[in-house]
Amino acid sequence: MPESSGFYQPAEWEPHSACWLAFPSHRNLWLEQLEAAQAEFIALCREIGRSETLNILVLDAEGEAKVKSALVGLPVNTHQIPFGDIWMRDIAPILIANVTGKLAALNFAWNGWGHKYLLEHDDRVATNITKSLNLPTFSFSWVLEGGAIEVDGEGTCLTTRQCLLNPNRNPDMNFESIELGLQQALGVKKVLWLDRGLLNDHTDGHIDTIARFIAPAKVMCMQAEDASDPNHQVMEEIATQLTEFTDAKGRELEVVRIPSPGAVIDAAGEIMPASYLNFYIANQSVIVPTYGTPFDRQAVDSIAAHFPTRQTIGLSAKVILEGGGAFHCITQQQPFVQLRSLLRSGKNVTV
Repeated sequence: MPESSGFYQPAEWEPHSACWLAFPSHRNLWLEQLEAAQAEFIALCREIGRSETLNILVLDAEGEAKVKSALVGLPVNTHQIPFGDIWMRDIAPILIANVTGKLAALNFAWNGWGHKYLLEHDDRVATNITKSLNLPTFSFSWVLEGGAIEVDGEGTCLTTRQCLLNPNRNPDMNFESIELGLQQALGVKKVLWLDRGLLNDHTDGHIDTIARFIAPAKVMCMQAEDASDPNHQVMEEIATQLTEFTDAKGRELEVVRIPSPGAVIDAAGEIMPASYLNFYIANQSVIVPTYGTPFDRQAVDSIAAHFPTRQTIGLSAKVILEGGGAFHCITQQQPFVQLRSLLRSGKNVTV
């Protein structure tokens, strides 16, 4: 098991060597929004690429050419690996590290967020990436999506009952077995369980839209700025629960609240699970999704106040959100480790 081998999932604010993404390419999924989704994707990559290598999956030579042309001057590696869609937080491997400077991968079973969206190739993305990196791999027969977990790098994991205890994920596993599985896979000592996530979230309450660690013993969540906010009640429940938790080291959590976007509506008039918490913490910046609401600027400024050593940037994610998520959902960080032992062995490692 990873834990017994000294591996753990580092916190997202710890150094990265790269970020894994997938270029939006499927016209049958994005329809007339494909070019707009690609534009939001490229804007995100330009910011991440200021301080991290970009490892981008493309379907073919045409996609590779588009990516390289749009990101000239940035550190980009393209990988022709088939994928169903761009949600790399969930379909890519979770990359872990240990104190001796080794990198490894966690590959979990995939069932399309509880059999909702079973797209061809998504179930093989994690395996194909780990093969390309030639990393030691820990494979698990149970379902876990990267967006369902949030770690502080010091032994604490946040998640939700709505997702991990949902019978559409692991019906043969109970609370105790899932919690033990998280501890053994992620190298954590304590799991903190929130109840539920945002309205109309097809991921069944992924944690990365409702609560994020931003430092040890410090967690960020949202609050409604408008009485009509469709998630007002659940956001109050989340904030209350967080104040009652202690982390793996016994510390009470400092709870920081930022604005909610309020009601963000899709083309069909439905509420979308918009969240400013779905940001990506890059080496030199924090990239926050914005949705064209009156609270965008306030949210970016509020987040920036808690990342004084990074530049906090707001970028539009409204089109990507219509596809089902935002910036954290489409990224997966590769922790920076001393790779001398892997390089000496002749393994092909992308950094």
